[in-house]
Amino acid sequence: MALEAIFRENGSNVAIELYFGYKRSSRQETTSQEQQRILRKTSHTVCKFLEGLASWQTFPIPKEDVCARGVERPIFHPMNNPNPSRRRFILQSGKLVAAGAAASITGPFLLSAEKGSPNERPRYGAIGVGGRGTSIANAARRFADIVGVCDLDTQRTDRVIKALSQGKADGYQDYRKLLERKDIDFVTIGTTDHWHTRVAIHAMRAGKDVYCEKPLTLTIEEGKQICKVVKETGRVFQVGTQQRTEMGRKFLQAIGIIREGRIGKIKKVTCDIGGGPKGGPFKKSDPPANIDWNTWLGQAPLVDYIKERCHYQFRWWYEYSGGKMTDWGAHHVDIAQWALDQSGEGQGPLTIDPIIGDHPIPLKNGMPTKDNHYNTSHNFHIRCGFPDDVEMNIVSRSKDGNGILFEGSEGNIFVSRGKLRGDAVNGLKEKPLESDTIKKIYKGKNPTSHMENFYQCVQDRKHPISDVFTHHRAMTTCHLANISIRLGRKLKWDPKKEQIVGDKDANAWQSRKQRKGFETDV
Repeated sequence: MALEAIFRENGSNVAIELYFGYKRSSRQETTSQEQQRILRKTSHTVCKFLEGLASWQTFPIPKEDVCARGVERPIFHPMNNPNPSRRRFILQSGKLVAAGAAASITGPFLLSAEKGSPNERPRYGAIGVGGRGTSIANAARRFADIVGVCDLDTQRTDRVIKALSQGKADGYQDYRKLLERKDIDFVTIGTTDHWHTRVAIHAMRAGKDVYCEKPLTLTIEEGKQICKVVKETGRVFQVGTQQRTEMGRKFLQAIGIIREGRIGKIKKVTCDIGGGPKGGPFKKSDPPANIDWNTWLGQAPLVDYIKERCHYQFRWWYEYSGGKMTDWGAHHVDIAQWALDQSGEGQGPLTIDPIIGDHPIPLKNGMPTKDNHYNTSHNFHIRCGFPDDVEMNIVSRSKDGNGILFEGSEGNIFVSRGKLRGDAVNGLKEKPLESDTIKKIYKGKNPTSHMENFYQCVQDRKHPISDVFTHHRAMTTCHLANISIRLGRKLKWDPKKEQIVGDKDANAWQSRKQRKGFETDV
């Protein structure tokens, strides 16, 4: 079937994001009961298919991770037009069921672009168009016209140009050529993690606003660099941590409950982000002709091509990512620190203590000893100490499953993409949150989709809901957690100076040596 073929080629998140990307980026005023029934049935069918694939081990994702990523039931609700002068986006819901069959011929289900005069609509370029990259590029079509597509894999570029622009956009393998265009107002970035910072900084300096997928950075130093350039250029920059806006607003409600003091003083937080896979040894081979392997490696060391290093699986190699610690830590640790009001300048953890830090292969001085196996941690527990004796635990498994458990002096709440539970949650029936609580959390705006929030901020030049400064603080915690488990020792962190205290060797891990020709200099 077409869905299985997409999974085998691109990894688990691609079909979820492409087949069901509409649930994040499209809304309509009303949906009939019959349409809702069809959507629920289709969603359930795909989720079952994912679980089946996991049990068959046709891709390197454990079954519990599939369930954590899960296919949520689409939630439709009214959404204000971001620009009264533009026609409303129209979702042809009658074609939803046919989308799966059509995908086998024309590609994944795609959003229809909002109509309007070409002179009225901004233009954008999409850089990195794998699973998530295509999804965010597709979401942006509601607000702007895609005129450029760039990926180091030419097959992806060709596919997206055809699917998103009916063949009209220009294709590139070198993102710098796309950024030279004066007619492009913003870019979406869905590259591998180790390319995010360099591309984003070059984009901002080329005068483009940026929507970049999470995790934004490979190192703490990269976060400092991006924050510096955002301040220098004044560009609008949204990070793709959609839990801040979407997922049924469950995370916003959880933060509202905490901000109103309904579970008392927070004592302990547990972020269950799921464990990563183990894999290898993998076969080395010549890279396929459609991939520029040398450039794909970028700042990372030059190594032989291994299929499992590339595309979705790059997440499980420290050379290009941080494993689950950054891939899902970027979501749950971000929400936890936001709820704790520990995402601002000078805020963050004070101690990072590695309780468990298992890796698929042995490490020596923090570095992998084999080059043909996944090497990021698959089983971990890191205890982070925050001001006011608040404890945050980042774990690969817990009794509650993927999500965040907040334990307060007057009660607990648990929140995930599919659940929000606790006595304080039940109490919302009789005593809802104050009318302005969520709006205050959402920086004075009414919550909307993540891409729409970005577009609103492009217009009013305000910081979006997932700005680089708060994301940098959450990612700092994740990077410190990885440093602690790789070195196997407790770290002390000064969040005001952004320095590891009393450990010169560990402090050097804030940055990495970058391969010549691929350095990022600010």
